[in-house]
Amino acid sequence: MTDKLNVNPLENEAIHIFREVASQFERPVLLFSGGKDSITLVRLAQKAFHPAKIPFPLMHIDTGHNFPETIEFRDRLVEELGVELIVRNVQDSIDEGKVVEESGRYSSRNILQTTTLLDAIEEFKFDACIGGARRDEEKARAKERIFSVRDDFGQWDEKNQRPELFDMLNGEIEIGQNVRVFPISNWTELDVWSYIEAEDLEIPSIYFAHKRDTFVRDGLIWTSSEHVYKDDEEIVDNRWVRFRTVGDMSCTAAVLSKATTISEVVAEIRDSKISERGARIDDKRSEAAMEKRKQQGYF
Repeated sequence: MTDKLNVNPLENEAIHIFREVASQFERPVLLFSGGKDSITLVRLAQKAFHPAKIPFPLMHIDTGHNFPETIEFRDRLVEELGVELIVRNVQDSIDEGKVVEESGRYSSRNILQTTTLLDAIEEFKFDACIGGARRDEEKARAKERIFSVRDDFGQWDEKNQRPELFDMLNGEIEIGQNVRVFPISNWTELDVWSYIEAEDLEIPSIYFAHKRDTFVRDGLIWTSSEHVYKDDEEIVDNRWVRFRTVGDMSCTAAVLSKATTISEVVAEIRDSKISERGARIDDKRSEAAMEKRKQQGYF
């Protein structure tokens, strides 16, 4: 951690938000997936509270179908930081009969995370959940405030959001409510990658080009895995690919790439005409898929 003068307004804003969370809430948690956005959040939290450690735990809602590279990176980073990691598993929600496993061509556990997340919030009585959602990802995200209130059922009402004027963040909540907090809400995908490059942050190898057994469906490139449905006629081939976003592998597609360094990834994103969410099949189920999931309690 350096003490040099900070001239990055996005970083300044995010650090301010982290400090507001720490001052206004009793039991915050940082939702951590091992992806680039949550890695960026961890660095921002380090800077916000330096020289002390990050004063709240990290939590991962594990679908059980995550990319192994991401889980390996998550565990190594947490050990290096010396912070608490809470893991709650979608498989437990399935085993307890709270959710039903999907089947078929577009089956995924991504939607099932909502129940596991809400149960974990209730279990630990978290009043603020910090996440890496950005307004440029998907249009439902653009309706969020930085402090986005959820009711006592974990649900989000996009028509009942508080104004946030002049960086004034209102953390007042009723009993049973909690807040989702988005410190990098005003960042873009390119901003995140540029920050990773500037801070020389380590990220999972899955973000860089590598050879992987994949198959093509609906114009998208999918990992060949026991967790990903594949028709018999869909042919597996070994391709050079990388991932722009990481999550449940059953709904996260790869892109053809030869970018093996962060600077090459940044250049690739600058030239891309497709959003990173274009590789997430769960957003394509309907025009309002993300918004409906958020209303039900999804992050």
